[in-house]
Amino acid sequence: MTGPEVLDVARDAIVTLVLVASPLMLVGLAVGVAISLIQALTQIQEMTLVFVPKILAIFVAMLIALPFMGDALQGQMARIAAHIVSGG
Repeated sequence: MTGPEVLDVARDAIVTLVLVASPLMLVGLAVGVAISLIQALTQIQEMTLVFVPKILAIFVAMLIALPFMGDALQGQMARIAAHIVSGG
């Protein structure tokens, strides 16, 4: 493998990682901001209040996004396997 091929594989892997992780991260961010806004408005400063809704929201988002995440990871593996089979 040449240097540009290695960089292409690494770039593709990073893009796939971002695509797979972004739905869960965005849901966690949105729920965290919403809970923080509610805490600021009501002046409830309980640190553990954020964790339970965030965990539940991320779990639901994972159930919804799991087919997309699986397809993206399977596509990445197929590209890597095809690259290996073609001899680099």
